[in-house]
Amino acid sequence: MNMKRKLLLFFVTFCLTLLIYSKEYVVKSPDGNIKITVTANKQICWSIDYKGEQILKPSFMNLLFEKSDNNSGTNPVVRNARFIKSDYIETAIVPTKQRKIRNQFNQLTLNCKGESSIVFRVYNMGAAYRFETSKKQTDIFVQKEQFEANLPEGCMAYWPREKNQEYMTHCEGFFDYLSLKDLTPEAKGYLPIYLSTPKGTKVVITEADLFDYPNLFLAGNGDGNLKGEFPPVVLKSELKKAADRDEVLVEKASYIANTKGNRTYPWRVLMINENDKAVLENNLVYQLSSPAVTTDTDWIKPGKISWDWWSTLNVYGVDFKAGVNTDTYKYFIDFASKFGIEYILLDEGWSVGTWNIKEAKKGLDIQELVKYGKERNVGLVLWTLWNPLSNDMESIFDTYNKWGIKGVKVDFMQRSDQGMVNFYEKVAKTAMDRKLLVDFHGSYKPSGLQKKYPNVMTFEGVLGLEHDKDSRDINPKHDLILPFTRMTAGPMDYTPGAVGNATAEDFYINFVHPISQGTRAHQAALYIVYESPLQMLADSPSSYYKAQEFISFISRIPTVWDETKALSAKIGEQLVIARRNGDKWYIGGLTDWNDRTIEVTLDFLDSSKYKIEIFKDGCNANVYASDFALESKTITNGDKIAISMAKGGGWAAIITPVK
Repeated sequence: MNMKRKLLLFFVTFCLTLLIYSKEYVVKSPDGNIKITVTANKQICWSIDYKGEQILKPSFMNLLFEKSDNNSGTNPVVRNARFIKSDYIETAIVPTKQRKIRNQFNQLTLNCKGESSIVFRVYNMGAAYRFETSKKQTDIFVQKEQFEANLPEGCMAYWPREKNQEYMTHCEGFFDYLSLKDLTPEAKGYLPIYLSTPKGTKVVITEADLFDYPNLFLAGNGDGNLKGEFPPVVLKSELKKAADRDEVLVEKASYIANTKGNRTYPWRVLMINENDKAVLENNLVYQLSSPAVTTDTDWIKPGKISWDWWSTLNVYGVDFKAGVNTDTYKYFIDFASKFGIEYILLDEGWSVGTWNIKEAKKGLDIQELVKYGKERNVGLVLWTLWNPLSNDMESIFDTYNKWGIKGVKVDFMQRSDQGMVNFYEKVAKTAMDRKLLVDFHGSYKPSGLQKKYPNVMTFEGVLGLEHDKDSRDINPKHDLILPFTRMTAGPMDYTPGAVGNATAEDFYINFVHPISQGTRAHQAALYIVYESPLQMLADSPSSYYKAQEFISFISRIPTVWDETKALSAKIGEQLVIARRNGDKWYIGGLTDWNDRTIEVTLDFLDSSKYKIEIFKDGCNANVYASDFALESKTITNGDKIAISMAKGGGWAAIITPVK
């Protein structure tokens, strides 16, 4: 061996030795703006810097197992460290933000004594870590996971109102803007959590690739930092007296998961964004999640769905009695067919009982409706309560498949423990095997299930339009918090589309004949702003027939997107977003209770001429919220347009190339 090669070998060996025994490891994002520093002394901690600002102070991580001294973050012995770089393009099967996604990241893996590893990954838009174990046991018990987020002083957060100490929640909270120092341990924050640092950097904490493990919750203790909490395994639960869905957790385990010894664990994710526009474009949860389990996905058809529940089946101007009957749902099908809407939903009440979801009510002929819908290119989706579905899932889904049903809405889960996470996956897989779409309601947020099982279209886990029936919380300001909080996790079933619209002064609560807060153009824009491959049309077909311009416009807006560009954004105040589907662009704008004009430049268009069709607030929308105006003109690349919105208003546009 010549001297040159000896020196090279010595240099490489010396560097590797330093790497393994230095106790500190650094990995940066591909663009160099984000730096992770990992220290392995008595504990493994990480810290994060973004453009010179410390986003995360050293924060401890640990995974504790029952009957084991080999925990993953305490007194670590790092056997080796491995760095890799990755850069590839993946194609989303059901694209909610982008179809072609660049996965570019740098990764550090610390392989530790005790058959465990910690993987750190850093992208240009955030950072994440997760544990991996390679234990020989087929079953292990995770007693506790310790997660810390020690944050810079002065961070503010949009925190969901949730105080259930047993983590029993539909994750349908109103968001309070507060200092982290004002948090108490009783405030259980379900993810995602949006933070703003004193320098204005926007950080969203969430998780990805959640399987066979409980959801992460966050809590504060008044010092400005956050700690993770997890619901324990539920050993026994019972229905409350005279209830068909609300449970009492009778017996809980001392551990949070009983799982396989050889596995990966969920990613702990920090989306890091220069501003609110970047938050809207961040797709990190999807990128970190497991790929699809099958390539047989051609049957999966996203689209819109005409919904019966919000309008309380109130159809009018007809020659039959409205209700849960064949005539009423044929009316829904005729409406859907006329406007190219892919599905109708038969919500709670279609079956003889909430626990008998294999038999329709008298007067409702499901198979006749399936046949009628098939002739008109409209599919049926059925509501199910989760409890009876859990007891007899394969038989119930076999029945639906035999009937020709296209999908299911699974409702009222309320829990976030390991057993419930496994229920979600079982639903997704069992439905996938029978070519059924899935919409989870009464649910926690998406965490990657929709990528692994692309038949999972959307999740609720949001305080959405349905609550206009019973509260004043669903207002334009709330609508402008959701895209930066809940929607960062993935598709969100907010259920827009109200025809009845009201100003702040005019709004009233009416459960049977509900209306929305904000303008009609605000409702139109929600179809572009909110991501949900299965997007509801909440109002009655009869009301849409009386609002022909509105339904004709929103029915042309797709539910999946090839490209997304945020043009203007400030959480809780305003946003303008542009999305592309094929060769058409769509722009949606929203404002809070302040009227405003936002100028945007159409520099994302190519050099061709386009026709822009605009649905905007009418000149009297500040006092009559249903007032709207239509406009059409020719535009091209680089044009500037002024987006003017009334109080609680909106602005929506369809941009089509001129051939």
